[in-house]
Amino acid sequence: SIYRSLVLIRTKPTTPESPPPAPRPSGPSDKAKPDDVSALGTGFVVDEMGSILTCFHVIAPGGKILITFFDGLEAEGEVIYAMPENDLAVLKPSVVPDDVAPAVLAGSGSLRIGDEVVAVGNPFGIVSSVSAGVVSGLGRSFYSPRTGQQMMNLIQFDAAVNPGNSGGPLLDRNGEVV
Repeated sequence: SIYRSLVLIRTKPTTPESPPPAPRPSGPSDKAKPDDVSALGTGFVVDEMGSILTCFHVIAPGGKILITFFDGLEAEGEVIYAMPENDLAVLKPSVVPDDVAPAVLAGSGSLRIGDEVVAVGNPFGIVSSVSAGVVSGLGRSFYSPRTGQQMMNLIQFDAAVNPGNSGGPLLDRNGEVV
């Protein structure tokens, strides 16, 4: 199931005056408490080592990266690869649950306009949310006035997404990441 690969990502500013984060109870919760959070997003585990794929803009604010796994385990994250021009980043968590389950990556080559898709993420910090829709367009490009970057070959879809969904997987009808 995709839920065992889904993670909540929070970045917190690091300043000399910052108190250490309050201890968090173990176990999953319905809502993360985004106190003093710079950014909130989603990511998903892509290999047995626990490497996490997310959007670059989720971790771009800098600061401490906190990753919460499906079972409530919290770890600090380190950026091991960043591709800002495509809004992608790979994180390495300091610790990984024993029973982590990497997502199955399918690629987008077989997608067609009208295919059903599911967006999975943590909108507003509410963990493991799902919204369904269809592929609206393929091969789209987008110029970001914020970054000045042109992103190419994007998948356009109409499933509802909100702040916190960024970095989460888009799944095909087989539950595989496209």
